[in-house]
Amino acid sequence: MDIENYVYKPEMKWRELETLEVIDNAKDKLKEESKDLAKLQNVMYADDRYSLLICLQGMDTSGKDSLVREVFKTVNVNGINVHSFKTPNTEELAHDYLWRHYLRLPERGKIAIFNRTHYENVLVTRVHPEYILNERIPEHDSVEKISDHFFHQRMEQINTFEKHLVQNGIIVLKFFLHLSKEEQKNRLLSRLDDEDKNWKFSPGDLKERKLWDKYMRAYEDMLQRTSTEFAPWNVIPADNKDSARLIVAKIIKKKLKSLDLKYPELSELEKNNLENYKLELNNS
Repeated sequence: MDIENYVYKPEMKWRELETLEVIDNAKDKLKEESKDLAKLQNVMYADDRYSLLICLQGMDTSGKDSLVREVFKTVNVNGINVHSFKTPNTEELAHDYLWRHYLRLPERGKIAIFNRTHYENVLVTRVHPEYILNERIPEHDSVEKISDHFFHQRMEQINTFEKHLVQNGIIVLKFFLHLSKEEQKNRLLSRLDDEDKNWKFSPGDLKERKLWDKYMRAYEDMLQRTSTEFAPWNVIPADNKDSARLIVAKIIKKKLKSLDLKYPELSELEKNNLENYKLELNNS
């Protein structure tokens, strides 16, 4: 598996990419990757210079929630925060659209996962431009005034936002879980067939599914305009959940291993007194 193959490139016709990739023993391999991630996060926490922001985007049922659960199950809960951005509330709408995302950025040494991200502001709102009216932006008081230029400008703002993060020690890893429309149908049907999954289904899922093509066009434009050298998108085939999770874990692991992470060193005085410290403890 060459994880470089999943990095989005301008010439990539991602809609034609295979959405089903099956890796042998993916579930068992993920267990080892997850353990390695836990160790790397521990060093990153002690190093206290870098932090990691993981952005997950994908259509409904693409497996974002379960990916978070399985990939990070061994990571220290004190070192990771997960946030899913829903419809903006009144307080959030009183600020610019990136404000609420700034509030959830990771501290140094920690991992933050955005399960649905700041990109909702150029995806869902692009398919439903009427949502923008709730933001009460001057000179954008009707749907007719919300043009492609408006969203392209937002994407430039997001690029600037992410560049600022990277320049200040926040590693940004972005994953688009590329799900097929057929597989989404199967997963929605399973929610209806399984009583334990009924709660996951919403009639709104069917309404959004009818807008599939509009979402695909929005994703295509987003990938082209916001996959940058400092924060590239990774397009992950998502029809097989176990394989998708393994690919994501490997990409995260490779990035963390590329950093100059290290445990802080003791001072010479502290090193020279280790035996004295032990003696003092044993006699206490």
